[in-house]
Amino acid sequence: MLPPRSDLRWNWSEAAGSCLLLLRMLAAVHGQEWNASQLGKSLGLSYHTVNAYMDYLEGAFLVRRLEAFHGNLRKRLVKRPKVYWRDSGLLHGIMNVPDADSLLSQPWVGVSWEGYVIQQTISELDSRGVAYDCWHLRTSDQHEIDLILELKGERWAIEVKLTSRPSREDLDRLNRKADLVAADKRILVCRTSEFLHGGNAVICNLDHVLEMVA
Repeated sequence: MLPPRSDLRWNWSEAAGSCLLLLRMLAAVHGQEWNASQLGKSLGLSYHTVNAYMDYLEGAFLVRRLEAFHGNLRKRLVKRPKVYWRDSGLLHGIMNVPDADSLLSQPWVGVSWEGYVIQQTISELDSRGVAYDCWHLRTSDQHEIDLILELKGERWAIEVKLTSRPSREDLDRLNRKADLVAADKRILVCRTSEFLHGGNAVICNLDHVLEMVA
């Protein structure tokens, strides 16, 4: 027997509210490691249900789970994927950011920029039909590489920083982390207008990266 019509309306309202809450929580963990159990506790759902919702959102091309690098390194690796929204505009809308000035004042603006660079890079490869594999790297002692690409027989280590004034120390840090995965190319992506070389490492903006992968 069907419940009264008023109950049906209430169930739909409850479902819509839960969906909106899930989207907001996924926006809050943009660029962080995926933890379905933790998110499920906040929503009052099992981690199986949260993973099923995530599978749907990923299949709808709203979010991306960037898998963890699984190579044989001497350091212990974090194995959880990271979660990124594919559409930065949608992310900013969910987080109630009205304009660019407001965005730059947010404590998570660097992670937003990181997700944008990763999405644009992968989208460029997809649009050109280039074969690739991609991961992120994080070790137990907090060494991180935002994006690792296996591309055209090479391994690329890509680090993303919001700064418009990168330093030599930034490049040195990238090289130390890229050495962990024996990267052939090391790229620091930031908002600079210059193109700086340092051996097999470069500092450049996003436009240069898209030209390189193309």
